[in-house]
Amino acid sequence: MFRIEQEATGLLITNPRGYRLFTTVFFGGRRRHDAALAAASGAAAGHRVLDIACGPGALVHALAERVGPGGEVLGVDAAPTMVEYARAHSRRSNCRFQYGVAQSLDLPDCAFDVVTCTFAMHHIPEGDRGAAVAEMWRVLRPGGSLLLADLANVGLHGLLTRLLSRHMDPESVDIRRYRDALVSNGFESVETALIRPATRVLTAVKPA
Repeated sequence: MFRIEQEATGLLITNPRGYRLFTTVFFGGRRRHDAALAAASGAAAGHRVLDIACGPGALVHALAERVGPGGEVLGVDAAPTMVEYARAHSRRSNCRFQYGVAQSLDLPDCAFDVVTCTFAMHHIPEGDRGAAVAEMWRVLRPGGSLLLADLANVGLHGLLTRLLSRHMDPESVDIRRYRDALVSNGFESVETALIRPATRVLTAVKPA
């Protein structure tokens, strides 16, 4: 349904249409699920938001709805095909897309009120995940919020999660394992929650 390719920057999904179809089926529709993720991120009217590993842009659009015309959402992805697809299918004036690698973002310090990274940490090489978290800290303004999310091994969706994990270290899909990395970088108020049907989120705040 979609291709996964190994690159120096990590595992890349390079078929936007196939990926979008798969995630729509897996989550029983994307709109409600993405709206729940956007709400959990803390994004609000007027915020500037960065979505790392944005894929075809579904979450970017949900975030754009929350920040409204006075805010802006930037989606970055390491797969050029994803960026091209997201740009071509963007339906909002307050979002844009560009190439970007999580562990080495070409973005200024303290530029965003909210940073999100969903279903992507397991694609980053294990040795680079600490650098990715450090970059999230760097580009987030003091007082800003971070949301990480990945598949949760629960219910019937847990079987599919385990099947998908054959492409990677199965433990890397558990977003809770990054709690210590967040704390060591200085994040506070680190909390976890479950979004049905099978997404676990990890939220944190950069102290003001």
